Amino acid sequence: MNLTEKVAYLKGLVEGLKLDEKDDTVKVINAIIDVLDDMALTVSDLDDEVELIGAQLDEVDDDLALLEDDFYEDWEDEDYDDYGEEMFEVVCPACGETVYFEDSALDDDYVLCPACGEKLEFDFDLDEEEEDKE
Repeated sequence: MNLTEKVAYLKGLVEGLKLDEKDDTVKVINAIIDVLDDMALTVSDLDDEVELIGAQLDEVDDDLALLEDDFYEDWEDEDYDDYGEEMFEVVCPACGETVYFEDSALDDDYVLCPACGEKLEFDFDLDEEEEDKE
């Protein structure tokens, strides 16, 4: 029995009692049942909407998975020299995903991991100090 059916059952029980409609208590009970009926219909509508949105989200997720498969498959097979700029491969410490950045992206103070959005910072001062020693 769903929520609207339960409210209808309550409404039937109250009507079956054959109470005096002029009594204030009966008026309050009828008003409460009317509010419950409205709420049950609203909840039923929301359930339908959530189910529809869930189905649409599943379709988007499937489409995105296909796009990711196509993109990452092509990305791994390509020669990075074709881009004209040197590429760096980095394993994100937050999500463990291997991501690729162009040399110019490292000029900024940080880059964002495209997989999880984690802020990745690179410290090149150590490399410069080692070069100075040589």
